[in-house]
Amino acid sequence: MATRQEVTAWRPAVPGVVEVFHAHFTGYAYPMHVHEAWTLLIVDDGAVRYDLDRHEHGTPHDTVSLLPPHVPHNGSPATPGGFRKRVVYLDTSLLGADLVGSAVDTPDLRDPVLRRRVGQLHHALDHPGDELEAASRLTFIGERLTAHLRPRLVTEVPRADPGLARRLRELLDARIVEGVALKEAAALLHAHPAHLVRAFSTAYGIAPHQYLTSRRVDRARRLLLEGRRPGEVATATGFFDQAHLTRHFRKLVGVTPGRYAKSV
Repeated sequence: MATRQEVTAWRPAVPGVVEVFHAHFTGYAYPMHVHEAWTLLIVDDGAVRYDLDRHEHGTPHDTVSLLPPHVPHNGSPATPGGFRKRVVYLDTSLLGADLVGSAVDTPDLRDPVLRRRVGQLHHALDHPGDELEAASRLTFIGERLTAHLRPRLVTEVPRADPGLARRLRELLDARIVEGVALKEAAALLHAHPAHLVRAFSTAYGIAPHQYLTSRRVDRARRLLLEGRRPGEVATATGFFDQAHLTRHFRKLVGVTPGRYAKSV
């Protein structure tokens, strides 16, 4: 079988994410190497075998693998068709150095909820303009990874915090167009990012990024009804570009902005 190497890599504007790396490899093997960042890996097709700290491991499709920084590892296809993987490299602001030992002992985590959340994170990272969603998903992934690596810690019981939820809603309402990063919102409201997102979702039944997108789409509808062009409307309502507006508008309204405008 011929060797195939298909790679896409980028650095999104999401705090804590060093790099996103998607690849499809057949017949290619990584030599021993290290990374400065944490390697959060899921495999969509095939499987990978690798050595970490002189122990062999594998990554079937239902596994999330977390490889710690500065620990040598390699990687090669474990199936004839190679493998297709998605990787997020994370800095130590999300996961501290104190978790390295546990990650070396148990790098492969069989956790369907975690696997689904990592897939959702990649979907958000793949769309410029969805940084608030990506940051929100990443903070919960960090919590779940920490719970795996420190199982003796008692997980905090989620509690309602309507006052905090209301203050975040007011902040989002005031910054519909320019938006707000999760890290900035947490600093302004003096709350942990995960607690902030959880409090808002508990109070209003919708995540902060969904609320902000809904407000932007409502504003876009009004501007389209005034006869403004979709490209202009995207800029005026805080979307990254017209494609970003179209994707969310169609999801919430059922038609594209262009078709909606023509119906007037």
